[in-house]
Amino acid sequence: MSQAAFGIDFGGTGIKGAPVDLTAGDFAAERVRITTPQPATPDAVATVFAELLSHFPEATGAVGVTVPAVVRHGVVSSAANIDPSWIGTDADALLTKATGREVHVVNDADAAGLAEVAYGAARGQRGLVVVTTLGTGIGSALVHDGVLVPNSELGHLEIDGHDAESRAANSARESEALSWEEWAVRLTRYYAVVEALLSPDLFVVGGGVSKEADEFLPLLDLQTPIVPATLRNRAGVVGAALHASRAD
Repeated sequence: MSQAAFGIDFGGTGIKGAPVDLTAGDFAAERVRITTPQPATPDAVATVFAELLSHFPEATGAVGVTVPAVVRHGVVSSAANIDPSWIGTDADALLTKATGREVHVVNDADAAGLAEVAYGAARGQRGLVVVTTLGTGIGSALVHDGVLVPNSELGHLEIDGHDAESRAANSARESEALSWEEWAVRLTRYYAVVEALLSPDLFVVGGGVSKEADEFLPLLDLQTPIVPATLRNRAGVVGAALHASRAD
């Protein structure tokens, strides 16, 4: 196993983890999934992480964990999609103590961005890459020449008087029964605003809907190239492991 680290993707319904081969940018063993405890308090989740790691006694490298929240130097600062008790928690310290392993926490969209730039759709791309995940909300990651600018939260830009993700996330498409063409109009508006603010070299679009990228990406009218993500549901685990290896 070459340059192995361990990645854990902490989601609302499931916690998934696997050792990651950082040379190949892929799982080094089959992923394990454990149902997220309810309520998903820091202590309850830490117990699950310890259980998950026990499935891989030979994986002794650094551990990276995605969290659907703003993370500053290991401390969780928001809780839009996780238990409010996470706010103010030094997750790096808590999880390191609970698991007996060196743990480094990263925002989930940032982890996906790192993975796509290192191993996926943006591999070899110089300059500024903006990775977005279109799902319940819009997650975002900014990576410049391989270096992450964390916690961008571009899904919460105010555009035309609305929180951007309330209009352009995939959940809005589904709840409003929008056609691909109707949704593409909203996506074009969203990405055009990001384009005007940041002048990126490449957009990468992730999230489950990226599997159907051919239905909507060709409809977008942008100056910046825009491509679908390639790691998909592996991106969180892979990106978390990569983050941990760099932090460690």
